[in-house]
Amino acid sequence: MDNITVGLGERSYKIFFGHQVLAETGPLCRDLKMGSRAAVVTNPTVGAHYFEPVRASLAKAGFTVHRIEIPDGEEYKNSETLKGIYDRLIDLGLDRGSYLVALGGGVVGDIAGYAAATYLRGIPFVQVPTTLLAQVDSSVGGKTGINHEKGKNLIGAFYQPGLVMIDVATLDTLPEREYLSGLAEVAKYGIVLDGELFDFIFNNTDKLLGRDTESLLFVIQRSCAIKASVVEKDERETGLRAVLNYGHTVGHAVETLTGYTKYKHGEAVAIGMVAAAKYAESMGLANKSETERIITLLKALRLPVELPEFSVAAYTEALLRDKKVRDGGLNFVFNKGIGGFHFARVTDLSPLLKTGGIGG
Repeated sequence: MDNITVGLGERSYKIFFGHQVLAETGPLCRDLKMGSRAAVVTNPTVGAHYFEPVRASLAKAGFTVHRIEIPDGEEYKNSETLKGIYDRLIDLGLDRGSYLVALGGGVVGDIAGYAAATYLRGIPFVQVPTTLLAQVDSSVGGKTGINHEKGKNLIGAFYQPGLVMIDVATLDTLPEREYLSGLAEVAKYGIVLDGELFDFIFNNTDKLLGRDTESLLFVIQRSCAIKASVVEKDERETGLRAVLNYGHTVGHAVETLTGYTKYKHGEAVAIGMVAAAKYAESMGLANKSETERIITLLKALRLPVELPEFSVAAYTEALLRDKKVRDGGLNFVFNKGIGGFHFARVTDLSPLLKTGGIGG
């Protein structure tokens, strides 16, 4: 397996990459000297495919393994599901000599990570992401949390995993829409941080849509390396790390307004990136051809690009509940051409939304 390190001093950890490498999960956890008992948090969909190989690997490495299953879907990333995890951990008698394994996509990783951060004031956990979106984004960097009915990820903590195990073979069973959602996050890195990655995606859309293993390993490793570099400089998002929110601010509003059920996360982010790109063009940060190239790529990746029809007032209310609000304004990240970024504080959201396609 290849690996890279997220360098955070005593909280540093490795991200491992490979194809059909889930059997290495147990030995890697043993090398980290994890406690004797592991609780694997997963959902029925992922568990049906991958719980047994992970369980067998952990058991062979000497761990006692328990299964905690949560419902599948963003709408279940909430306090009720979190309480269910706590209840199971307590009933099982797991203590500080235990650890959690997050086996699944972003919902599983976020909520299991937050449970680990808060159970007994913190026990270790490892990430085994099985969706493309989780592999390139949510499993790396230590953001954990749950949604609130009034906003996405409003409750959470920064809590780094002990390791991240990325097996691209798990993408073989990923539903098409979930897979395409992950490609939006890959595109994000190219648009604001790596023009060469953008060009690779643009020139290899057919391979990526066909889930070519070599192409996937390249873009996943490149995306993780970019994110690791950003997180190392700004672990708790006080400055640079906010660049990773490109497309997410409007995207989160779209998810909130549609009740977390109409759009996948990456689909909402794609819509948000287009809104940001159009506004960046209006500010002179990008030219028309660059904006069109971004939209062309997202369309080629079969992602939505149009804001759903809600009023400017509804969007404004949702945006102002975002956790990035400061003193009544939002700190936005915009693309600067392709491969660059620009931060700007936005207090009047109407022009951004109108430029993005809401309200004329």
